[in-house]
Amino acid sequence: MQANARQLFAYPFRIFFLSMAILAIVAIPLWVLQVTGAIRLPLTMPGLFWHQHEMLFGFLSAAIAGFLLTAVCVWTQTERTHGTRLALLWGVWLAGRLLLAFGSGLPDWLIHGVNLAFLPLVMLDAGWRIWRARQKRQLMILLVLGLLWLMQIGFVTRFDPAFSYGALIMAMALISIIGGRITPAFSAGWLRQRGLDASRVKMVPALDMAVLLNMVLLMVSLVSQWQAVTAALAIAAATLMLVRLAGWKGWLFRKEPLLWMLHLSILWVPIALLLLAGAILAGWPTSAWTHAAGTGAVGCLILGVIARVSLGHAGHPLVLPRGMVTAFLMIHLAALVRVLTAFDVVPWHAGVGSSSLLWVLSFGIFLARYAGILASPRADGKPG
Repeated sequence: MQANARQLFAYPFRIFFLSMAILAIVAIPLWVLQVTGAIRLPLTMPGLFWHQHEMLFGFLSAAIAGFLLTAVCVWTQTERTHGTRLALLWGVWLAGRLLLAFGSGLPDWLIHGVNLAFLPLVMLDAGWRIWRARQKRQLMILLVLGLLWLMQIGFVTRFDPAFSYGALIMAMALISIIGGRITPAFSAGWLRQRGLDASRVKMVPALDMAVLLNMVLLMVSLVSQWQAVTAALAIAAATLMLVRLAGWKGWLFRKEPLLWMLHLSILWVPIALLLLAGAILAGWPTSAWTHAAGTGAVGCLILGVIARVSLGHAGHPLVLPRGMVTAFLMIHLAALVRVLTAFDVVPWHAGVGSSSLLWVLSFGIFLARYAGILASPRADGKPG
């Protein structure tokens, strides 16, 4: 058991992916019980804001830390963060979750200070490696993370939904950067391995930059509440993302779940952006676009990425464990049901209950299939 515990701190993806999955399984049912009045948690902020914060800056931040601090070591060829240093970083993340859920009565400076410390620590760890390796290409990720952190500061100090909306836009900006790198690269590699034409997958750097710039401007406009500008930028960003996705030829990979999961998940980004424009121009419910972004784009892509990254970095063949295709389908269905619930197509209690159950089951399957992988030494005997 002690060996397994040590192994969890051998590489960032291990402890953060495991902790993130546990949070996904625990936090959503707690939120449902809280909002329906079944329980009363000693939360340190209003229930809705706690739910939003934990999904954006608890769940998402753990995924960012697990992926980025693992990937940046490979990109820069530097020693991985592990052992005591990693345990201390994880401890900051865990303390933030506990303080927000059970810290009622404690001073705000302590609660907010701990929660606001995590993303800067992740950026520092990644940033010094990127700086030493002179990899300017990676600075875009740090820029978006910095903007995400600014949204967190605004959120915890003002409890203004505009900052949670801005954070969702920055989360989708991260998807556009990271998903925009790994999805076409993995897809082209899959074609190449099978002797097929990898050039069919088109990657256009200028288009990638246009999407990122548009998303940053959209975040500024949304937080500033420039309604007409926000709607126009949302439509423009959605159009650019759809053009990008068309170039990646996602339909070619319908038989490979590790790939179609990534393509389908990123499709939620333009869907969310169009729903955002509809909320402004046609009065569509705000919760439609926020859940298309949060449950759809963020939740679905995270599940797809961690399923692949965990196998690759743990030295296992890229073959999905049993049940993971079902998990992928469940989380997409959870997003669809939640969006339909926002439009009253599905009754509220039934929609929230069923989408929450599907979410929990999808991450529950991941936890059941991957906990052993994450807590065990690499299958190929390499360190980490």
